[in-house]
Amino acid sequence: MIKEHERVVLLKDLSEVGLKKNDVGTVIHIHKGDKAFEVEFMTLEGGTVAIATLQSSDIRPVTKMDITHTRKLTYAI
Repeated sequence: MIKEHERVVLLKDLSEVGLKKNDVGTVIHIHKGDKAFEVEFMTLEGGTVAIATLQSSDIRPVTKMDITHTRKLTYAI
């Protein structure tokens, strides 16, 4: 069960907002029935890249076997 303020991993590209599969975001709101989530994606310095409404099938919780990895944005925020 995904909870508010939990980190999650994106399972697909969202090119319309500059996100790629495996980007990590934080759940900022859970819609009724846990069917959709508002997820904020940020740079490591705290700048918001995007806030996306995602279905439960679009994300998964971070696990103890995940490792942080960086990539450069192709646009300035």
